[in-house]
Amino acid sequence: MKTLSEAVILMAGIGSRLRVHHKDFPKPLTPVRGRPLISYTIDALTRSGIRAITAVVGYESEALMRGVKTLMPHDVQLRFVENREWRKQNGISLLAAKDVVTTPFFLTMSDHIFDAAIVDLIREGGARDQLSIAIDRKLDSIFDIDDATKVQTRGRGIAGIGKDLQQFDAIDTGVFVCPPEIFAYLERARRDGDCSLTDAVRLMAAEDKVRCIDIGNAWWQDVDTAEMLQQAEKIIARTGSVVTAA
Repeated sequence: MKTLSEAVILMAGIGSRLRVHHKDFPKPLTPVRGRPLISYTIDALTRSGIRAITAVVGYESEALMRGVKTLMPHDVQLRFVENREWRKQNGISLLAAKDVVTTPFFLTMSDHIFDAAIVDLIREGGARDQLSIAIDRKLDSIFDIDDATKVQTRGRGIAGIGKDLQQFDAIDTGVFVCPPEIFAYLERARRDGDCSLTDAVRLMAAEDKVRCIDIGNAWWQDVDTAEMLQQAEKIIARTGSVVTAA
């Protein structure tokens, strides 16, 4: 999928656990070594050839849109989609983009920092008619494994996914390539008007439509708490950059 050049970033939620320590900023604009958190995601995507980004906003959307606009390279198309139901799970945020994203696309979260190499790996290893999920098998390197979304792989697919999974051999890094069919699975997964991305992934996995891509030695970090932010800053300080080439 070398021509894949569009991405969706979910940034609608409040980020309450991190916001306790950084009340002056919407979560995606929280400083990480002097740069907004979301800037690392934007850099990783655009340095890997992404030329169109759809940002799903919700909580403090006006401030967030102003901030994100200043960070976007001039040659990247940026559009915002508002999720007015931002208090619900992330599946509802992704559904907000269903009318504007009609081809396979990258998907990531605004609070995940990751090597640009991961974008290249999932682009090269994915398939246009399947959902591809970047997984990390380096379990000993996961900073807060209790909080992580666990994955039990089965061949190139998955047998299970979820935070409470008891048997697992990998971690979901929060970087995906999604076919447009993901929106139909999200609709199927809705219960009482709500659903998570994980719910849809489970449905697709049951129909053998999910492919795992191992990130190998590449690095990523979820930034959901002050402790996770500190860990990310330590890694960035040590390596100098997290947007290394593949």
